[in-house]
Amino acid sequence: MGFVKFAVTPGFEVGGTLFKPEHLAVLGTTVGENAKIELTPFKQLYVEVDEVRVEEIKEKLKNAGLQIHPAGFVTKSLISCNFCRGAEEAGLDVARALDEAISGHEVPSPLKIGFAGCALGTSEPLLKDIGIVKMRDTYDIYVGGDGKSLKPTLGVLFLSGLTEQQLIPVVRKLIELFQQNGKKKEKFSKFVERMTLEKLREAVN
Repeated sequence: MGFVKFAVTPGFEVGGTLFKPEHLAVLGTTVGENAKIELTPFKQLYVEVDEVRVEEIKEKLKNAGLQIHPAGFVTKSLISCNFCRGAEEAGLDVARALDEAISGHEVPSPLKIGFAGCALGTSEPLLKDIGIVKMRDTYDIYVGGDGKSLKPTLGVLFLSGLTEQQLIPVVRKLIELFQQNGKKKEKFSKFVERMTLEKLREAVN
């Protein structure tokens, strides 16, 4: 008998990524005493449960309003800001659509994608592999950020002035390029450096 690990998130809303008391209550009563729950830097919980009960547990958690994502070498669910400027001005609907489009794709190494609804950047998008910043009515994309190192690096501006309609296809294309050309366990920042910004820009256009 083995164990299976998956990620759990409540999604996000104005106020940020909020695990509500009822979420945690269902989680605690559903997963069983032998389960392990780990807090991640991706605003997710990793849950490790008995493989015999995994589908039953996932279904109960989904019914409680939680989202289920794969763990491991995948694109993580969107790491968002708190949308303090309000849902419309900070682009909450766009962020939700982006989250649905990018989450859970297999990649050479875990991929963190951040979203900030304004230039304050409270979700630290420039420290993410791919960072999106809403600038009034358009979006800027940064790539190659890496905060988990003794020598952290900030993401560099990849494209600016994108519309809502352009944003998701560009981010999806970046993921596809990493899937097709990234080396096993290669950090996205190293991938960007190896491929060069110029070639990546050409490839997404």
